[in-house]
Amino acid sequence: MSKIKDKITYKEAMSEIKITVAKIESEEIEIDELSTHVQRVGELIKICKKKLYETENDVMAILNEIQTDNQA
Repeated sequence: MSKIKDKITYKEAMSEIKITVAKIESEEIEIDELSTHVQRVGELIKICKKKLYETENDVMAILNEIQTDNQA
């Protein structure tokens, strides 16, 4: 599997993770392909974590700005 582009959305990544996990659990993925799929899921999880972290930082910055504006 190729490297994941940063353009993938959180929703798309989560959907792919869920589909792949379901395939693994139902034994649809052959053992010879398992490592590749697990690696892909690992990359998707990293992207999701990054997006969550960035979103949390954005929300905190907005809340801090609102609080600062209210104190002025």
